[in-house]
Amino acid sequence: MAQVSLKGIEKVYGNGFKAVHGVDLDIHDGEFMVFVGPSGCAKSTLLRMVAGLESISGGELRIGGTVVNNLAPKQRGIAMVFQNYALYPHMKVYDNLAFGLKLAGTPKAEVDARVRDAARLLEMDHLLERYPKQLSGGQAQRVAVGRAIVKKPGVFLFDEPLSNLDAKLRANMRVRLTELHRTLREQGRASTAVYVTHDQVEAMTMGERICVLKDGTIQQVDVPTALYSRPANAFVAGFIGSPEMNIREARVVGGDAGAVVDVGGVALKLPARHAERLGVWRDRMLRFGIRPEHIVADLNAPGVAGTPDLVEVEGVLRFVEHMGSEVYVHFDLGGVPFTSRVGAELLGGVDAKPRGALHRFGFLMGQSHAFEPEGSGRNLLL
Repeated sequence: MAQVSLKGIEKVYGNGFKAVHGVDLDIHDGEFMVFVGPSGCAKSTLLRMVAGLESISGGELRIGGTVVNNLAPKQRGIAMVFQNYALYPHMKVYDNLAFGLKLAGTPKAEVDARVRDAARLLEMDHLLERYPKQLSGGQAQRVAVGRAIVKKPGVFLFDEPLSNLDAKLRANMRVRLTELHRTLREQGRASTAVYVTHDQVEAMTMGERICVLKDGTIQQVDVPTALYSRPANAFVAGFIGSPEMNIREARVVGGDAGAVVDVGGVALKLPARHAERLGVWRDRMLRFGIRPEHIVADLNAPGVAGTPDLVEVEGVLRFVEHMGSEVYVHFDLGGVPFTSRVGAELLGGVDAKPRGALHRFGFLMGQSHAFEPEGSGRNLLL
């Protein structure tokens, strides 16, 4: 195992463009850490700096307590799995797995033992005599992971390894990689894993902790449930979750227990604890946020009546998306668009109404958020 520590890490290119801005992050021994963010946020650049494939312009990088800023990749105790698999087409799977070990002068018996152990772990014993062209995308990805496993590294680095797979296979491989990390830990062979993705579903389902990046800076680092329920700012709130959080401009009106947020001329009464925190924002604009699942479409559903901090409002229907077990209901509130996510059995007749019809929704205001209108959009309720 190896802790990865980044202190003030910066990346500045020759043309003066600064891609990474003083990143501070400690990745624990044996942890599965995910870097997530939109394209261009520098998540892959940061990973490549850890790998030694990109130079570090400033700051200090430690792996297992050793400063590795100037060490070559092969001296860092890492193994990397790339997006494009990078298998040798003229070699069988067995030889692809063994190649790095043979180059390092590993004894033949140990090479064979490690290769076959990795093959068993990844359930690909039957693939060892095949060539890469005879493999499916998922099989090729398992070989790429196996090539990393045989090195017994202190740190695994994954650079969007599933992005070339179809949706079904990607979901299957998510489970395989997560189980693999936990299996190695249970066997006493735990390695630290750093995984880069732009897919927030991958991040939420795989990461023990998640580092959300934007424009080369860290926005928040936390466990998945905390990122979802307590986002540090409007960017994290909008990026994590599908459909994304409804974040709309609003004005705080009134004070104390009677405070409301005015969204498009519609008053949404704030819970007392929210009103107290937002007292200094009275008569000022901010950004109001509420997740789609916290907007109820069926007010007569069991358990809805009497729900604390439930505010009933009337919206104008726009359209309904049927997603199987879930339904996304899109509507306007005072001319401002909102989305509700409900179970297919909790529609309250909304799917039978035409576009433009009125329907009553319930906002669970105890689950709402408020963000600064400018800058990072800090969460005002944390």
